[in-house]
Amino acid sequence: MKKIFSLFFITSVLILSSCNQEYLNPSAASQTQVVNDVTGLITLANGLQYKYSIGRVSPNYTLPTTGGLLSKELIVLNAGNTDEQNLMQGGGSVIGNNGVISNLWNQCNLVKSNADLILNNLNIVTDQGTKGALQAHAAIFKAMALGNLAMFWEKAPIKTQTAAPFVTRVEVLNEAIAILEAASVELAKAPISAAFTSRIVSGIDYANTINALIARYALMAGNNDKALAAANLVNLAVSVKSKFTHDDLTRNALFETSFSNRNVCEPLDNKFSLPVALQTPTNDGRIAFFINPTGGTGTVNLAKASFFTANNSDLPIYRGGEITLIKAEAYARKDDLTNATIELNKILQKLPAGDAWGIGANQPAYSGPNTKADILTEIYKQRCIELYLTGMRLEDSRRFGRPASERGRDFLPYPFSERDNNPNTPADPAS
Repeated sequence: MKKIFSLFFITSVLILSSCNQEYLNPSAASQTQVVNDVTGLITLANGLQYKYSIGRVSPNYTLPTTGGLLSKELIVLNAGNTDEQNLMQGGGSVIGNNGVISNLWNQCNLVKSNADLILNNLNIVTDQGTKGALQAHAAIFKAMALGNLAMFWEKAPIKTQTAAPFVTRVEVLNEAIAILEAASVELAKAPISAAFTSRIVSGIDYANTINALIARYALMAGNNDKALAAANLVNLAVSVKSKFTHDDLTRNALFETSFSNRNVCEPLDNKFSLPVALQTPTNDGRIAFFINPTGGTGTVNLAKASFFTANNSDLPIYRGGEITLIKAEAYARKDDLTNATIELNKILQKLPAGDAWGIGANQPAYSGPNTKADILTEIYKQRCIELYLTGMRLEDSRRFGRPASERGRDFLPYPFSERDNNPNTPADPAS
């Protein structure tokens, strides 16, 4: 991985999302040089993962941090971290100059733009096993970038151009879904080539990740039928993982910045920050999975969060529990409470050995009222636990109609960097 990511620095192309101006490293190759052969496209594909996952500016830091602070999963330990502190305070304390949200916006748009360089130049790839894999790789990262924007902003641009127009978050989600569906068709045409796998950073299961992301974004967009259909295509065998891999050079961003110390953020408590009525029993196995029982004092961070325990901790792109809970929620919203409960119980009764990442609750089956409202509340609770620190709780809180007091804001203001360069930037939301 070190060799591949180092190569990315030599040939990276940095394009801002809302304009045509290229920001190039003077020693780097031009855009034409990068996209005129397969090697350049694969190098750019590796660069997508680097930009998405490495460092404090990456979505792998800003996504769980922004979501965690606004939904009260996290607490700031040192008020000197001003941007994080303002996110924790929420409301009017969060403005367009906040570095965390600016980095989330800018990096997602940068990833989206670089993914487009691949998607728009696939015609130069003659081998279908390489072409399909390249399209899948670029589509996954572009879709995640778009999905992140839709989770935190009411509107966002989906095109890379001067004065790009903004569209609604549902349109952003539907764009992500369409990109993934197109990639799925191309990926299925031929097995992934050795020429691709030998040069790409390993860890991503392309077919399963595409379906997992379609299910995720369709659920957020309110398309329960599509969400359910895609979720049913995801292989939930314990042997199947799709992940970001890290080492001492390409470090796990949230561990490196926050959880390796007690200076930035840590979990608010050992109860997943849930209100009393939604707290899980103390024998829930996920408490020990995510929370450090000896943390919260001295220099030991309260976060065990098994995906953020070391520089080289692998980070799932999706968790199997998310897919099962997507099924449960889609069934419940379609008024199929029997199947919703069946899927819900798969989470409640799951043992670590039955989960690809070892996340197990080992709890009794659901015994609450057999009503749509009560089952959806239980599904929300289980999402808060099962998907802890994925950055999705703010979106979940809005979608499930949770009290506004459980959120620091509903949506984010637009970064000044966008407002200063794009006259189409909408007015900031009130909260």
